[in-house]
Amino acid sequence: MPHPRAAAHALALQHLDLADTIAANFARRTIHPFDDLRQVAIIGLLKAAQRYNPSGGRPYRPYARTYANGEIIHYLRDSGFAIKVPPTWRDLHASGQKLLRQGLPPGQLPQRLGITAARWQEIQEACSITVVALPPEI
Repeated sequence: MPHPRAAAHALALQHLDLADTIAANFARRTIHPFDDLRQVAIIGLLKAAQRYNPSGGRPYRPYARTYANGEIIHYLRDSGFAIKVPPTWRDLHASGQKLLRQGLPPGQLPQRLGITAARWQEIQEACSITVVALPPEI
């Protein structure tokens, strides 16, 4: 007897190239490895395949893309900052890091970003706290 979700799994497997494309896009923009993001995108494809109704008139690929993107976004959110950091701060932090990589002296950074030195210090501290995953106890 075939697995009850065999058809959904087969549908998802036909679109692994979509998972690769989406994972590569996020891997370029984040510090997360492509292989990890690919696995998460495949989970999204599987979820989409389970919920997909071909009689709805929408092709599978755009439907699956939404699920795969959503899975990765949730994964990044859950494995990201340990505290809630405002999006404006995350943007300022990313801009500041880019300017530093381009060679801007650290002392000039707050002025270049249009913020005070104290605010930049606060943003740096908030954005440097990350979640550390501990292995489950055996």
